[in-house]
Amino acid sequence: MAQGLLETTKLRLVFQAGVDNEGKPILSSKTFSNVSKGATADQLFQAAQAISVLCDAELNKVERNDSTEIIG
Repeated sequence: MAQGLLETTKLRLVFQAGVDNEGKPILSSKTFSNVSKGATADQLFQAAQAISVLCDAELNKVERNDSTEIIG
């Protein structure tokens, strides 16, 4: 039976820096590596909120990106 092994976890913060001429949002992002694999969604959200206070742009979205190796 195949098994998945969690290798890395990254935290990606997406910010809205403004709007373009057509009224569409201008988005930018910042990715943080070496995030604890055991971090909960609540912990990651709290960290994202704390980081966003230091930024000029408005926090639009918080993403958790996990990389898993599948072995057989």
